[in-house]
Amino acid sequence: MPRPRKCRRICSMPENSGFEPLCKKGRCREEVILNLDEYEVIRLIDLENMTQEECAVQIAVSRTTVTSIYDQARGKIADAIINSKRLIIAGGDYEVCDHKRDHCQRSCRHKQQHNLGGKQMKIAVTYEEGRVFQHFGQTKEFKVYDIEEGKVVGTSVISTTGDGHGALGDFLKNLQVDTLICGGIGGGAKTVLAEAEIDLYPGVVGDAAFAVENFLMDKLIYNPETLCNHHGEGEHTCGDHEESHSCGNH
Repeated sequence: MPRPRKCRRICSMPENSGFEPLCKKGRCREEVILNLDEYEVIRLIDLENMTQEECAVQIAVSRTTVTSIYDQARGKIADAIINSKRLIIAGGDYEVCDHKRDHCQRSCRHKQQHNLGGKQMKIAVTYEEGRVFQHFGQTKEFKVYDIEEGKVVGTSVISTTGDGHGALGDFLKNLQVDTLICGGIGGGAKTVLAEAEIDLYPGVVGDAAFAVENFLMDKLIYNPETLCNHHGEGEHTCGDHEESHSCGNH
């Protein structure tokens, strides 16, 4: 009786599930399936420049198994590129890493995305009386959390000039903020923050400290589609549903 195949550990699911060539009409019917464990080995060796030994530790298999997976994956990618086939990333024997074990190294996408694992980061929260303020463009204060190794090591409340989203974007950039947690936010502000390379988590309501705690545990509830439109004095719709607010988390 053959031995059951051991699940290979992958860091996270890919952002895209496949790629399709720009074919002439009727030429792209065939497809190649690249399994998720094969995708992970390609990522670790060809993108992260890991050795096969390091890769084996990361995905929890032997080095010879890594060699086999790597050769198969490269063959599939070559077939897709040269023979104009769609490349579908799916399936395979895998488990998604919980990001809590000693094997997580420089290649961990989870740690890269959250600047954990020994690195420092700054999280800013639109702030009013302990809660997440619900209109980014009118924010008068940010609470800034200093993070080291996934833990809060310091906080400060910093007043702003409140001169609109463009000025606030520059304000956060000058503070060297990596991540913003907020309630409602407009499309222009999203663009400003993207240009400043500040990660955005909008549509958050409730206690500011609790939001940061949940963010660090990957449990933050937010709505990336949040869009806030300001309609004039006394009437704006964003984030929380108290006091005539109507956009954010729906």
